[in-house]
Amino acid sequence: MNEFNRKKVWKKIQSSGDELQPLLKPSRYHPNGRNAYAHIALSIKEKFGQSYKDISDDKIDEIILHIEYLLKTPS
Repeated sequence: MNEFNRKKVWKKIQSSGDELQPLLKPSRYHPNGRNAYAHIALSIKEKFGQSYKDISDDKIDEIILHIEYLLKTPS
């Protein structure tokens, strides 16, 4: 992914993480609270098989849609 798109996705992760943080359910594996930014980044990695930085530029719309989906369905 080129630097412009990488920054665009990171900004989306940050803004969405801010919204998602209070919505994440508590987890016994995270006694000090869950990290919404890591949650989003890990979900992207699980769905696309690689870090958001390594995904090709033509999938940026899919990444943004996936982040929006995570906001609608917090877990």
